[in-house]
Formats: sequence, structure tokens, C-alpha cells
Amino acid sequence: MGQCDYCGTETDDLRDFTIDIKHNHAPGERYHWKVCANCVAKVSKMKVDDYRAMEARRTSPFAKIKRVNDSGAEYWSSRELALALGYSDYRNFEAVISKAKAACFNSGQRIEDHFVEITEMIEIGKGGRREVLTTMLSRYAGYLVVQNADPGKEIVALGQTYFAVQTRRQELSELAADEQKRLFLREEMKKHNVKLADAARGAGVVEPFDFAIFQDHGYMGLYGGLKSRDIHSRKRLGPGQQILDHMGSTELAANLFRATQTEEKIKRERIQGKGKANIAHFQVGKKVRKTIEELGGTMPEDLPAAESIKRLEAKRRKALTTGNTKNGPKKKNGDKQTD
Repeated sequence: MGQCDYCGTETDDLRDFTIDIKHNHAPGERYHWKVCANCVAKVSKMKVDDYRAMEARRTSPFAKIKRVNDSGAEYWSSRELALALGYSDYRNFEAVISKAKAACFNSGQRIEDHFVEITEMIEIGKGGRREVLTTMLSRYAGYLVVQNADPGKEIVALGQTYFAVQTRRQELSELAADEQKRLFLREEMKKHNVKLADAARGAGVVEPFDFAIFQDHGYMGLYGGLKSRDIHSRKRLGPGQQILDHMGSTELAANLFRATQTEEKIKRERIQGKGKANIAHFQVGKKVRKTIEELGGTMPEDLPAAESIKRLEAKRRKALTTGNTKNGPKKKNGDKQTD
């Protein structure tokens, strides 16, 4: 398990990526990184200045003091960050942390989610040690701290750039993770809709028209009485756009649960007859809706329509066919560049 030098994602699927930049009248530059499979194509297309910026981020003093917990989350020690930002007297830095906490509160975030105080031992000379209070900072807390640090210090400007870039990289990483989740859930939905259709057929739902009615009963239970055409209209989808293709991961998960549990209920209770199958589907959908309500979740009809899953599938196919070799593009076209 390691961290991708481009997106920062923790993964056990890292590829070696080496770039050689040639100069006409000066020694060349060589950079070597560990890059995850999703980022190989992006890194391959970067320009010379992008490579230098990426190396600068990797070797930044803020990257060197970054810590990672067991869950893969990044965090920083306030005492180490104070030294990196040029604060020799930690008491002066405590005022910066207080301002950052206020900014965190004003942004609507929970302070305790980003600022965690711990007691640790430090050396005080001549072999002595004493307890001190240290604040562990999330990436967002680090960003707020450098934003409130002394702007007259040159290193503070570098810190502001570093944490701004890190925050944006995390946003992109989380977006990519949600896209992968959507793709997985949509594939599972396809598989289990086939299984649900087989179970319904065994119960007597044979004709396509009857199966459409059967599906609507499941939707009506989950969507508070709305049929598929009503959901299509409520989500403002165009002609030919499928409901399932425009569901986000949360909505897909709810519908996947509806489909799997209805299939199991029909088989377990040996339900026979179109009417009874329709009722069973409605009851399961209603139960899923009730669970969402009890948990304080958003009702599925109120969730926004997502980008078409077909675009995500096309993006994934392109990523898989663009420079996706197991060991990475060590000497690929574009690896050797000239200023």
C-alpha cells in the first residue's frame, strides 16, 4: 500500500513512472514517481512545467511532515507545521490556530472534526522531557492555518499554495471514487434486475407489459407513489434517457436494495400470481423508503439527476486504453521532452 504521487490516493496498485527531460546545453532532468492506474494517462500528457510543479509538491517541506493514519487520512502536527512555517515560538502559532478554528466554525464545519488536541512528550535538553499540548490538523485545518499565518513570511505563501493544491487534489480524488462507486452500483443493478425479472417470471409476471407494471409497483413503494414516468419527469430527463443511468450512488444503492430484497422475498415466500408479486415489490420499496426516512436521509425523488452513466463508462474505457501498461510508461512517447 502506498500513495499516488499525483492524486494522493492510497492504493496497492502503483506503477513506476519515470520522466526524462532533455536540455540542449545543460544537464537533463529525471523524475521518478509512483502513480496509480487511474492517473497514468493524465501524468503522461503533462507538460514540462507540470512535471516540475509535481516534483515540487512531492518534495515540499509540508509533504515531508505529513502523516497518514490507519484509515489513510492525511494530517499534520501543529508543532511541526509551526516550525515549517518559521514560527520559532509556538505561543505565537497558537494564536494562528485559534483564528483557523474560528474560520472553520464560520464555514459550517465541526471544529473537532479537523482540530484534535493531544498530549505528547517533547525533549527539553539534557535528557529531560515534558508534556505539551499539540493539535493534530486535518488537510482542511492545515489550509485554514496557513491562510491565517503571517503573510510576510515567504514560506507561508508556499504553504498556502501547497494546501490549496492538496485540497483540490482530494476533491478530484473523491469525485473519481464516487464515479467508480456509481459504475459498480450500476453494473450490479443490471445484474440484479435480470435476477429480479427471472424471479417475477417464476411468479407469473411473463409479458413485458406486466413486467412494466411490476417494476412500477417497486418504484411507487420507494418513491412515494411515483411511477417510472413520473420519476422521469420529476428528474427532468429527456426522451431516451433512462432513470437508472442518471441516478447517483446513493439512489442506485437504494434501488439495488429494493431489487435484491424483492427477489429474495418472492423466492423465500414462493409468491405466485401477478397481483401478489406486484404487492410484494411495492411493500419492499415502501420498507426501503421508511428506512431512509428513519435515518434522516433524502427521499430518492428529491435527489438530483446525475451525469449520464454512459459518459462515465466512456471515460473509463478511454482511461483503460490510454497508456495503461502494468509497469507504467517508463519510456513512452512524450517522456523525453525539450524545453
